[in-house]
Amino acid sequence: MNRRKGFTLIELLIVILILGALAAIAIPRITSSADTAKKNACATNIDLLNSQIELYAARNDGSYPGDLGTLTSDPNYFPDGAPACPYVGAPAYTLGTNDRVSTTGHTH
Repeated sequence: MNRRKGFTLIELLIVILILGALAAIAIPRITSSADTAKKNACATNIDLLNSQIELYAARNDGSYPGDLGTLTSDPNYFPDGAPACPYVGAPAYTLGTNDRVSTTGHTH
């Protein structure tokens, strides 16, 4: 009996096709998950900035900071520095006239 060990070309092609089909299903789900995570991180940063603005006003007799730099450069509020939007090339967060933070220049 002549027994050869190994796989035939057909078996290898079938395995490669199955792996390709699984990758075609999985890759779009992974990239959409990453985009959702970035959106959630940006929304969390905005909520954090807004809550720190309210804390600043409570500590300063109702006076809000004139700009975000005043707040984000203070280590009492942001010891690790200002939060940044996770989108590459995204503009910085801005303080609106209503003393609320938003992003400008792009939407998520």
